[in-house]
Amino acid sequence: MELDGKHVVVTGGGSGIGRAMAVRFATVAAGVVVVDRDGAAARKVADEAGGVAITADVGREREILRVIAEAERVYGPIDLFCSNAGQAQPLGALDAADDGWLTQWNVHVMAHVWAARALVPAMIRRGGGHLLNTVSAVGLLTIPGALPYTVTKHAALALAESLAVLYRGSGVGFSCLCPALVDTPLTAAVHDMPVGRFLRLKGGPIEPAAVADIVVEGLREERFLIFTHPETELAVRLRAADHERFMDVTADLWAAAVDAEGPPA
Repeated sequence: MELDGKHVVVTGGGSGIGRAMAVRFATVAAGVVVVDRDGAAARKVADEAGGVAITADVGREREILRVIAEAERVYGPIDLFCSNAGQAQPLGALDAADDGWLTQWNVHVMAHVWAARALVPAMIRRGGGHLLNTVSAVGLLTIPGALPYTVTKHAALALAESLAVLYRGSGVGFSCLCPALVDTPLTAAVHDMPVGRFLRLKGGPIEPAAVADIVVEGLREERFLIFTHPETELAVRLRAADHERFMDVTADLWAAAVDAEGPPA
């Protein structure tokens, strides 16, 4: 997919990877819409990107529909919709409360469903368009201490994969951004927790700007899976070749993260 002259929407665009993508897209796209629950953050990034900001909670269908309507009112039909908003909390496993599960389900899965439902038919009629979902490396692997996040990110990957198969040949493209550890507010919030230590044991962080460059390259090559770390690809291959070994390695890393007295040096 070529981005020159395109209309792009980025949810979760007020910080982290979303902000970096919005700023990077602005160097080639004709119009960038920055969406975030934090209206001030969205406006700041939109000013950087020379675009427009929309304050919205994408965990609600009516908000997704409002975002699409407002974006189209400003720039016309949407060419690339990046469902990037993420919700780290709650962490935990069986102790995670139901309302936390529901919040992550809505943000990580239903937000993608609602966007696709609203956009794909019109994209097919126009003969083109692309949906990029940030599913994280966790969508292919696992974080034992973040069960709601892991499960919903797996579901997000399954959704995108299903849509890519269902609409193959329609002119509409689908991609999954699968970042591992990136230096963002979301990862900073878990830095000193077992989840943060687990992530650092699996590889060092990269900057959001580097991720944005990788995204542009991946979109231009029309890749379905867009990786940011070679370690992710190696782990995916191990999981496919020897699932028992993959689980053993993951369990050992998690035990080391839980047992550590502090962040690794």
